Amino acid sequence: MPNIKPVGGVTQAIAASALRAQQARMRIIAENLANADSTSKTPGGDPYRRQAPVFEPTRVDGAKGVRMSKVEPDQSQFREEYDPGHPSANTEGYVKLPNVDPLVEALDMKEAQRAYEANLNVIETARAMEMRTLDLLKK
Repeated sequence: MPNIKPVGGVTQAIAASALRAQQARMRIIAENLANADSTSKTPGGDPYRRQAPVFEPTRVDGAKGVRMSKVEPDQSQFREEYDPGHPSANTEGYVKLPNVDPLVEALDMKEAQRAYEANLNVIETARAMEMRTLDLLKK
């Protein structure tokens, strides 16, 4: 019997790296959504700053996969709202609000879910192909 290296194993490892990356991305998005309405604990202070995942290619079983290498703060400006009675208001009466847009986060979450599902389908298809190949070799 010839020495056959399973191609599906590499495919599955690449897809698994993408699953881990998308799972990490969804955790960051959930954190952003959870803090979308938070304010500073001190008057005039900065509120929660939106976090953005950074992905990079990585080697997985001799092929290219992906991983989340770091999380960087989004440097876009904070929103401001006039509310002089708020404990976090500055001397002019404005409260800084996080630079998190719940609509953008919801769309990012949907995209991450779809990418996760696509990679899960890759793993399932590769496993099915391996099983079919083994069945054919048994005959």
